[in-house]
Amino acid sequence: MKHFFFFIAGAAMLMMPIVSCGKIQGGEDEGDNTFKPIELSTKAAGFVQKGNTFAFDYIDRINSESDKDYVISPLSMQFLLGMLLDGAQGETAAQIAKVLGYGAGEVDAVNKYCLSMLQQLPVLDKKTKLNIANAIFLDDGWPLEKKFQRTVGEYFQAEVTNLDFSNGEASLKAINGWCSKQTNGLISKVLDEVNPAVLAYLMNAVYFKSEWVNKFSKDATADESFIDEDGGKSTVKMMKQESKTLYYESDSYQMVRLPYGNGAFSMIVLLPKEGNAVADITAELKKTDWNKFRFLPSEKDVDLWLPKFDTKFKIVLNDILSAMGMPLAFSAADFSAMSPAASRLSFVQQDAVIKVDEEGSEAAAVSVAAVEKNASAGAGRAVFHADHTFLYLITEQSTGAVLFAGRYSGN
Repeated sequence: MKHFFFFIAGAAMLMMPIVSCGKIQGGEDEGDNTFKPIELSTKAAGFVQKGNTFAFDYIDRINSESDKDYVISPLSMQFLLGMLLDGAQGETAAQIAKVLGYGAGEVDAVNKYCLSMLQQLPVLDKKTKLNIANAIFLDDGWPLEKKFQRTVGEYFQAEVTNLDFSNGEASLKAINGWCSKQTNGLISKVLDEVNPAVLAYLMNAVYFKSEWVNKFSKDATADESFIDEDGGKSTVKMMKQESKTLYYESDSYQMVRLPYGNGAFSMIVLLPKEGNAVADITAELKKTDWNKFRFLPSEKDVDLWLPKFDTKFKIVLNDILSAMGMPLAFSAADFSAMSPAASRLSFVQQDAVIKVDEEGSEAAAVSVAAVEKNASAGAGRAVFHADHTFLYLITEQSTGAVLFAGRYSGN
């Protein structure tokens, strides 16, 4: 069975890119912790709606692609593509914007929306730890456009770090170390090597940890049979509780919404009924009005069983993102707004982890885009090793007069 346990933290967590300064926040339980909805302008609220198109298309395609359990973060991918959009121009930018659900001329408004979310999301729940961080690791000596660096720094709080990619071991340690730090150690490695042909690695990390409002009793957890979509049976650790739970059912599925902390974030679990599969649900989500759908559950006495589980997943997304509508980014790309030395995307990938137990959930994702160097544009850093015979001149600047000239051959 293709289980699609991805964490849904209210409407905001599935929508447009949301940014923070990269510090794990929340997790406290001091003073007033009443949930206060995020305040958005009419324009920004429209971006939230548009973000649904990308999120559920992304989920549906991953569900179709993967033949094993997976966990993904549409939010993390939206951040990454948002930064790439700021660095793209022409048809490349238009394709990325369309995949994300935005208009080609809305980049500035989208960036402002991201900043608005940055200021509000991390403080929604003092019982929830939330970290959203963006970074760019740039090969030392190669350029970034100042406007691009300023934009992603202001609206995505992206750290830009210069590394010597020819020193692969040190660069790899720095990049993977950043991932581990930003995900509280859940994702300690995303790259196996650093490629000197890459200009920059753009990265987003999301870390989430929170406790259920209604925790499961560990004493009630027991081994139970579990059946996958092919009819195969296995044994899992099943958590159990009987309580008032937000519940809804249709002809094809059952649905529960399990809140965390003060209710700002929650997990929605959709269980197919007999004759239906997860693919049917993901297809329906693409067509539904999410703002109505997510509020369908109402309080009901529920005998709830939920597996205690953890899932790790890694996927390269070149083909999926191309099929979603942005093939130019991987071929004849225009990322000149990012750097005059930027070529196409070498790869986009996402690593994600989730742990669900009686106390709550912990999840993390790291999304990476590798931007290749454009050799025809000239290197941002020249390599000059005078390790063989050479000619030298001493000249005067204003007239060009040659004062001295010589050859050196090591003798």
